[in-house]
Amino acid sequence: MKNMKQQLVLNKGTEKYIFRFQRGGEDELLDTLIDQAKDGRTDFDWFDAAVLSFKLTQSLICQADDLLGKNADAQFHTS
Repeated sequence: MKNMKQQLVLNKGTEKYIFRFQRGGEDELLDTLIDQAKDGRTDFDWFDAAVLSFKLTQSLICQADDLLGKNADAQFHTS
């Protein structure tokens, strides 16, 4: 499951920003968000980067909760 593709999408006015990444590549995505915020050629700014990094964090927390829940279920059933 490590190679599952994921994406974050931001709609901002008439522009749409789509960032696709593989699970495990979240650090590279954060670097990309920083690069985009620094790039003055688009309207993507630091607030947009913060919003998407927050979405990414929430997604990672949910994934961790799912994994912890599955592990707890497995331990409960095997005891």
